[in-house]
Amino acid sequence: MNEQRNLFIAIALSVLILFGFQWLYPSKPKPVETPAEQTATSTPPVPASGDVAAPGAPAVAQAPVKDRDAALATAKRVRISTPTLHGSLSLTGAKLDDLTLAGYRETTDPTSKEIELLSPTGSPHPYHAEFGWVPADAGTKIPGADTQWSLAQGAELTPGAPVVLTWDNGEGLRFVRTVTVDENYMFQVGQRVENYGTKPVTLHAYALISRTGTPHTQGMYILHEGPLGVFDGKLVEHKYDDLKKLSTERAKSVGGWIGFTDKYWLTALVPDQKAELTSRFVHQRVDNDDRFQVDFTGSAQVVQPGASAEANYHLFAGAKVLSLLDGYAEKFGIERFDMAIDFGWFYFLTKPFFYLLKMIHEVLGNMGLAILALTVLIKAIMFPLANKSYASMSKMKLLQPQVKALQERFGEDKMRLQQEMMALYKKEKVNPVSGCLPIIIQIPVFFALYKVLFVTIEMRHAPFYGWIHDLSAQDPTTVMNLFGLIPYDPSLYLPAFLHIGVWPLIMGVTMWLQQKLNPQPVDPVQAKMMMFLPVVFTFMLGQFAAGLVIYWAWSNTLSIAQQWVIMRKYGVKS
Repeated sequence: MNEQRNLFIAIALSVLILFGFQWLYPSKPKPVETPAEQTATSTPPVPASGDVAAPGAPAVAQAPVKDRDAALATAKRVRISTPTLHGSLSLTGAKLDDLTLAGYRETTDPTSKEIELLSPTGSPHPYHAEFGWVPADAGTKIPGADTQWSLAQGAELTPGAPVVLTWDNGEGLRFVRTVTVDENYMFQVGQRVENYGTKPVTLHAYALISRTGTPHTQGMYILHEGPLGVFDGKLVEHKYDDLKKLSTERAKSVGGWIGFTDKYWLTALVPDQKAELTSRFVHQRVDNDDRFQVDFTGSAQVVQPGASAEANYHLFAGAKVLSLLDGYAEKFGIERFDMAIDFGWFYFLTKPFFYLLKMIHEVLGNMGLAILALTVLIKAIMFPLANKSYASMSKMKLLQPQVKALQERFGEDKMRLQQEMMALYKKEKVNPVSGCLPIIIQIPVFFALYKVLFVTIEMRHAPFYGWIHDLSAQDPTTVMNLFGLIPYDPSLYLPAFLHIGVWPLIMGVTMWLQQKLNPQPVDPVQAKMMMFLPVVFTFMLGQFAAGLVIYWAWSNTLSIAQQWVIMRKYGVKS
């Protein structure tokens, strides 16, 4: 019996430790380090050879611009319009620095602003992608961040309608850049250098993504937000604070990808998957502001007189929709592209759960109903195991009067009491530990489903019924103002963990009812501790996504029904 109690306590403590950090330190966005009045241009990477200096003056400051619209107006632009993206391409530097996501809004209000992904230099939070060439000879004139490109073809970048830009250095080199975009979030940038001079030129193609200011993050240890990449099949992740300490980190690989990930959004550079590359994660402190950069540089290409050299890249800039990431991975051979979504340790469960949840959602039309249906399906799969467990627990509950009698008889002799209890269990063919097995199995299932609800964009702003308009956010109601009946906002006066909504209360009640059906620990102290857990979990899960709380409450309800039926079968009174 002691083994059973200790195992239950160990499981409970494990869950508390894993989630306690989020309960004590609720997820709050890290403050954005506001860009200084002057923001810097990006820094081209050092070529793979390592012996050629990057071109251009470091960190050229620009005149301050107060807002995004004003920053956009400082350069001539080519409009970008697709079913999923709106924005523009700057002819200054030929940078992709203006993108909003047409299908996603800042709030659940359908009239709210589109999500801003990329923003130009001079805006509050500059974030852009840039492509170019690094010369082996520092004296070779190449296009840079301030180069004014000419529009040779296309008035608007749309799916099926590419844009061609050109620039001539006046010294024998003509640069041509072709930009295409599909109907979703993938750009293709083709670069060509034509040498009409008399001398050969050695160049390294590069691509970079630059981000100024430390972005908003969830600040949660279970979710990676920041620079990341895959090199030779290995996923590498860096937090913004960690990159500040590293300053620069290089990685050599064949193919791969590199970028920045937010909770729901991704920008990623995807080179030729057969090319040898040197990739970098970079942090710089410029004009009292942090600038983060990811980039890669290709091998040297020698362009003979009368010849040309080419380099082709892809840029993903958009929402982390798993089906799209998987589709691009298959189409372009991008290794582990789906790892941009942080599925966590239980990846082997999380991804199948997500696809299953999505299939159910397509049938039922509501993500909340899909969660309930998936819970029923999981319970059905575990039904035989749970039946054995509940049967064992029912038998143990029938034996509680005999256990109590043994306690009264051998209460002072702990060793003898343990021996007599084990003899009783053996005689009645009851395994005291069997009731723990479904709980142990449910822990990875819970974490996997938690990941699905927390990191997948399909959950964002997904409504349920009643007051739940976003299953990815916590229950908006709170007992502190009687669920809205008292006209005041408790968040202005009370700590976040006291804001307990309706669904967390329902979850707590179902958890308490389920514990009432279980055999009580012999030790009264442990019994009180176990009965106190529903209260702890109510406060703890009150800060979690409503979808997860609904899942837990519904799962408890199904378990109660199943356990009650089995108890009736064995003649146990609840």
